[in-house]
Amino acid sequence: MIDHARPLSTRGQRIFLTLDKLLNRSFGEALNPFYFLGAIANFLFWIIVFSGLYLYIFFETSVVHAYASVQALTQNQPYAGGLLRSLHRYASDALVLVMALHMLRHVVFHRYQGLRWFSWVSGVLILWLTYASGINGYMLVWDRLSQFVVTTTAQWFDALPVLGGAMARNFISNAHVTDRMFSLLSFIHIGLPLCLMTVLWIHTQRIAGARTLPPRGLMVGLLLCLGALSAIQPAISQSQADMGSVVSTLAFDWFYLPSYALIAPWGPTMVWLLVLSSTAFLLVMPWLSMGKTDQPKAARMAVPQDERFISLQAGETLLDAGLREGLPMPFECRNGGCGLCKCTVLHGQVTLLPYQAWALSARERSAGVSLLCCAQALGDIEISYTPQEGTPPAPIHRYTARVSSLHALSNHVMRVGLQMDSDSRLVFQAGQYINIILSDGAKRSFSFANAYSDAGYIELHVARVRGGRFSGWVFERMVLGDLVEFEGPIGSFTLRENSDKPIIFVAGATGFAPVKSILEHAFHTGIQRPMVLYWGVRSRADLYLVDQVQGWLAAHTQFSFVPVLSAPLPHDHWTGRTGALLAAILADFPDLSAHQVYACGSVRMVESAQASFAEHGLMQSECFSDAFHLAPQAALHDPAMHLSIAEAPHG
Repeated sequence: MIDHARPLSTRGQRIFLTLDKLLNRSFGEALNPFYFLGAIANFLFWIIVFSGLYLYIFFETSVVHAYASVQALTQNQPYAGGLLRSLHRYASDALVLVMALHMLRHVVFHRYQGLRWFSWVSGVLILWLTYASGINGYMLVWDRLSQFVVTTTAQWFDALPVLGGAMARNFISNAHVTDRMFSLLSFIHIGLPLCLMTVLWIHTQRIAGARTLPPRGLMVGLLLCLGALSAIQPAISQSQADMGSVVSTLAFDWFYLPSYALIAPWGPTMVWLLVLSSTAFLLVMPWLSMGKTDQPKAARMAVPQDERFISLQAGETLLDAGLREGLPMPFECRNGGCGLCKCTVLHGQVTLLPYQAWALSARERSAGVSLLCCAQALGDIEISYTPQEGTPPAPIHRYTARVSSLHALSNHVMRVGLQMDSDSRLVFQAGQYINIILSDGAKRSFSFANAYSDAGYIELHVARVRGGRFSGWVFERMVLGDLVEFEGPIGSFTLRENSDKPIIFVAGATGFAPVKSILEHAFHTGIQRPMVLYWGVRSRADLYLVDQVQGWLAAHTQFSFVPVLSAPLPHDHWTGRTGALLAAILADFPDLSAHQVYACGSVRMVESAQASFAEHGLMQSECFSDAFHLAPQAALHDPAMHLSIAEAPHG
């Protein structure tokens, strides 16, 4: 793992990390409010909604009674309506403050790029919907501040060419303000929060694992603080609005009305330019900074314990990618402060966003440990982690495909072509596998025998198994057009492309299928590393698709092929290599310290290969295997093995 955490290059990052440190000492990492700004904003919104619903029950939608009904709430029921009115006001102000901090934190830590662009843009929309809702709420109270807000809003909108001064005429005198206008204002005050609620839901859904509520301790503390402020300094109305006089002094709200303070000295047109230009700048910010990420656009993450291979988006953290795929990754703060989301980088390199020093020690970093919430891949990587306790395993997607071709490759192997529907899309990595789901829910696993294609075609090599339910169907009853249900893709037996070591492929019998998939991918992507395929079978009749292998030999000088027959028949007239497959490999490569090995076949062959190759210098971290038929589950969860063993019971 690369040993260079990003320096705290900006003053904003230093400020936030210092505040985090202070708040961690006061509240602890689990209750640091700066780690839950988005969730706190969501909680404040619901406080505003429920308090507003109560207030609306007693509100009179008319010019004559609007002011009096609000006053009655404050004076006649101070410990219900009055308290909730104050709670409504202060929660609204707190919402603006928390949203500003939430956005500022994402800006200084560059967490608004790549996959997060949609959440950032929707966040900007949420910000202005919040402002519009709050400003509209001030109009309903119908006091002197309401008078200032409605008349200034009218002047501001009248600066737009389409209105031409039409709005201001509605507020020339008290007689021009009607109950109809109050009905419209009330309708807007209900409609805007509904729009805000919808956008907020979309906003949170785009970030996997996003918290919609802070921890219970923070919710209780926030309610107590807002309640205490409401009791000590209740929100009260100013004198009743009077269109016959000019508002001269006000108790101003700088949270919601800062732009209104600029309209008189600057003029409405200049304020429009300021608001529109700042909004446009916020909307395009993700693309202005896209080039700053160090992560390649095509990075991939292998997670052997979950048998997953995940494509990483530019600027995406490992935690975001894992949660997006439903992996049970541990996390809490998502800001590098708690140290809960540690992982081990088995292969590849990552760069780290700023984090608290105690969350990840220098000793851990030198040992390959990283923080999922702060790590961004610099290329293809492979990791292991400890799943979050009590979290269900990652879901596997189910699909249905139709049998498009059946072709006997030998007496014992059938090539089955499956075609996905045009509206279905299965993205897989060469070397992965799928689980065929039988009618009673039983599963049979088969590796992809072709590299990924946008056409939605899947090639499987099915070996005849005596008494095998799926293979019996394939060889005896399957016809073109049959529907096949399966789940996947699964497995991490895939090519590690961030190495330049020569590759030895070891295939036993139909273990050729995933090796064929990987080789086709390697040839398609132009990999020039030396590659040799050792394919072990019993007799010459078990070698299938030899013509295709010969074509690879002719087209790719970096590729070589060594078939090994363990029991050739007399009529085979075999003059090539015979005997044990592993013995043939070790005879050609007595020193494997500078190689990578990809082995696929029976459990016995794979286990023997791992032990034998290790004795001849092969590093455990450079041995990748796919064991057919119930590979030992313990090996998948043993970080010390550093192997990619897929449990793939074929047959």
